[in-house]
Amino acid sequence: MTSPDLLAPVVDDDGAPFWEYTAQHELRVQACANPECGELRFPPRPCCPHCQSFDSEWRRMSGKGRIWSYVFPHPPLLPAYAEMAPYNAIVVELADAPRIRLVGNLVTEAGAAWNSVDPSRLRIGARVQVVFARIGEFTMPQWVLER
Repeated sequence: MTSPDLLAPVVDDDGAPFWEYTAQHELRVQACANPECGELRFPPRPCCPHCQSFDSEWRRMSGKGRIWSYVFPHPPLLPAYAEMAPYNAIVVELADAPRIRLVGNLVTEAGAAWNSVDPSRLRIGARVQVVFARIGEFTMPQWVLER
C-alpha cells in the first residue's frame, strides 16, 4: 500500500492541520472559533459557512462513528488499485459530529490491506473506530469495526 501510483491527498493551507494531526494519530475537525457559533466543518475552509467568521480552531474527535454508506469499486479505475480489488470505500458519520462524514476504508487493523475485511461484514450503521496507517507520505485515517 505504499505504491507511488496511489492517489495522494492534495494539501492546501486550510487542510494542512488535518494532516498534521493525523500524523500524530489524532482525528481533529475544523471548527468556527467564534464563541457565538462554534460550528464544526469538513472539508476545512477559510470561512465559516454559518456565521462567516474567519477564526477557526481544530477540535479533537473521539474517533468513533458509524458506517453511513459504502461501496466496492469494480473494476478499478487506475492500475495501482487493481491488486487490491475488490476493496471497500466507506463513508463514516462521526459520533461526536453527526453532520461530519469522512471517507476511508474498513480494515482489520491499522495498515491492513483495503480488502482485509470480508465484504459480508459491512453494514450501514455498523459502529467503527478510527485507526491510523502510514500510506506513502501521509498518515491516513482508516476504520476498524468496534469490538
